[in-house]
Amino acid sequence: MLQAGLVGLPNVGKSTLFNALLSRQVANVANYPFCTIEPNVGVVEVPDERLAKLAEIVHSNKLVPAAIEFVDIAGLVEGAHKGEGLGNKFLANIREVDLILMVVRDFKDENVVKSGSTNPVNDVRILVTELMLADLQTIEKVKEPKPNAAKEEKARWSATVKLKTALENGDRADTTELTEDEQKEIKSFGLLTRKPVIVIRNTDEEKLKENVHILNYPTISLSAALEAQMTDMTREEKIELLNAYGIEHPVLDTLITQTYETLGLISFLTAGEKEVRAWPIVKGSLAPRAAGTIHTDFEHNFIKAKIVDYDDFVENNGWVGAKESGKMRLEGKEYEMREGDVVEFLVGN
Repeated sequence: MLQAGLVGLPNVGKSTLFNALLSRQVANVANYPFCTIEPNVGVVEVPDERLAKLAEIVHSNKLVPAAIEFVDIAGLVEGAHKGEGLGNKFLANIREVDLILMVVRDFKDENVVKSGSTNPVNDVRILVTELMLADLQTIEKVKEPKPNAAKEEKARWSATVKLKTALENGDRADTTELTEDEQKEIKSFGLLTRKPVIVIRNTDEEKLKENVHILNYPTISLSAALEAQMTDMTREEKIELLNAYGIEHPVLDTLITQTYETLGLISFLTAGEKEVRAWPIVKGSLAPRAAGTIHTDFEHNFIKAKIVDYDDFVENNGWVGAKESGKMRLEGKEYEMREGDVVEFLVGN
């Protein structure tokens, strides 16, 4: 399952946002640094209105949307790479996530303890600098291989030299161009600044409509306090309230959309009587790889894929109608999956 980590300086609203995303009180919210020590973890379903329509057509009572696991990680302070605050625990937790959600403070509240800057640009710089310094520590532990070393070791070392130079020059690891072999060999390093980032600007309600882009990162503006107020509301009530502030969609929808875009994900769909389900995959994945997300054996034993575009599936009222109207296709191993493909995989033993 995709895992996104909420990180930031203490008291920027991470735990409040986490609770709002889960629409229930899970994280311990308090007005002092390091309130969150052990990371809180919660699974959030990806909103997808297509599933209910498919379930109606195939007469299924079980809907399984895609899901994202959000992790509320302890607040970071300057010097985390040296173990300051809860630095070591923070860095260990963030290495596990697929996506970093940097929560920064851009709101005024005299009742909330200020830790670090209240300038969101400076906050992001602090966070990125700590991650870069941690990456540099990781890189410096790699030892130069012997002249007769294997090809893989040489690729690892050449990547290490490139990355060390970049980090020492103040550049993130993800700005370094690496060959395919080099990228493969450094996966085990768990470099933090090669992870994709979305900045979440926690701001005052009156500033929500401002279009802000922080340090070239995708940036989402929200009010965690406002989101928390909507915890017990229905989706329709939330949209009505947000519309009053000039916001069209709930922040979760926006965050999910941006997460998919940042990670380059799409969803294909399966529709049968037992269940209707959305499956996230990397854009550009071929059919066998998509089959492997359902079961690893499916990738190895892949034969063909029966595919109908979602709109055609709905318009023709399911598999039978789509086949009769010529809208169902049989695709092979080289087929590149598309957003909204309704699929049934044919596999051997």
